[in-house]
Amino acid sequence: MANLKRRQVLAALAAGAAAIPALGLQAAQRPSMPVPPAGQSSSALAKNEDFWREVATYYDRTEGIVNLEHGYWGKMAKPVQQVYLDATRMVNAQNSYYGRKGYSADAKRSVQRIAQALGAHEDEIVLTRNASEAIHNLIRQYQGLSKGDAVLYADVDYPQFKTTMHWLEESRGVQARLINLPSRATQQDILDLYRQAFDANPNLKLILLTHVSNQHGLVIPVAAISAEARQRGIDVICDSAQSWGLLDYKIGDLGVDWAGFNLHKWIGSPVGIGVLYMRRGTLQKIAPYPGDTDPDHSKAAARIHTGTANFASVLAIPAALDFHASIGGTNKEARLRYLRRLWTDEAEKMPHIEVLGGSDEASRTGMGAFRLAGKSSAGEAKDLQQRLETEFGIFTVVRKGLASGHCVRITPQVFSSAKEIRTLTAAMEQLHTTPEMPP
Repeated sequence: MANLKRRQVLAALAAGAAAIPALGLQAAQRPSMPVPPAGQSSSALAKNEDFWREVATYYDRTEGIVNLEHGYWGKMAKPVQQVYLDATRMVNAQNSYYGRKGYSADAKRSVQRIAQALGAHEDEIVLTRNASEAIHNLIRQYQGLSKGDAVLYADVDYPQFKTTMHWLEESRGVQARLINLPSRATQQDILDLYRQAFDANPNLKLILLTHVSNQHGLVIPVAAISAEARQRGIDVICDSAQSWGLLDYKIGDLGVDWAGFNLHKWIGSPVGIGVLYMRRGTLQKIAPYPGDTDPDHSKAAARIHTGTANFASVLAIPAALDFHASIGGTNKEARLRYLRRLWTDEAEKMPHIEVLGGSDEASRTGMGAFRLAGKSSAGEAKDLQQRLETEFGIFTVVRKGLASGHCVRITPQVFSSAKEIRTLTAAMEQLHTTPEMPP
């Protein structure tokens, strides 16, 4: 029996992560994947509640609350969770024997799958623990700056990345310039503001662009801005932490040299999986991680040093990509946009509600945000979040960092129902009243 188990493990290692469920489940026991009905367009499927109810059965439900805060990280679907748990048991049992002999080949297969899904080359992809690790390293290790140069970031960027851009100012003697975007904007509005910032700062050498803002889901026209920047000799680092899986695209659509991604948000991998993308031919501008070397500028992986990884999370990447593909990236984006429209279309009619983000559909995603009209302070946003949770049983999150003030973010997922969104709009209608004080 011991020899049989050992052969099973070795066979699994040789075959890659896809074979791992066989260690703990018979094939007939493994969960299936959702299959969209044939002949339906993405826009029609977005409204097909029967199909999305089926999709929801592949996820464990949050009990006791209507959870509309799925921008933190995404749940694993049950088939992904099963692979992850089986992989965890296998890694725990095989320990260093697997880590030293089998893991590198399996990790390479996961990188290959990511590259294929993103439309990138395998040597352009590096596994990280999250997008933050990738973006921080890109900013800190960027080599194209001299004293007197300028860098540009926006109010819609991730707060910690804005701090890191200021770190460049303090450590490198450059000028950190801030661009504030309107609380509502179109793609053209955003592009025009970046062009104005470029004109006003001819010494710009580097800009940080956020593809989808974590505060309110605003889509930045990354490709158009990057093209404009390239003509002026400005390099672009792209924060795609929230965008892949929320939007359906390939990395070539963005036209950037470097980007950071999360797989544990909208792709549905286990927590702790991110990606650094470095286009071929760009490594010379990003220094290796301190202590690592890359004299030929040929190893993108030298820009990150994560140490010991969560092996099981890496092994579950193909399963997460398979489940994402089974629904379809276009179908997923259409459904999330539909759920967002269900509440924003109603909220736009409410004079006491201010909806934030894109003014046109191209500037919007399935993620959105709002606040009570005229109430944008941190305390007022916190009070709003608490009212939604305690009075109406709806869980959301406060977002900060926008020039226009604080807000509450609304982030449904593919397993969220239209009924839950109607619960939100019913609550929003009542937010114009003053909450009753306890006796």
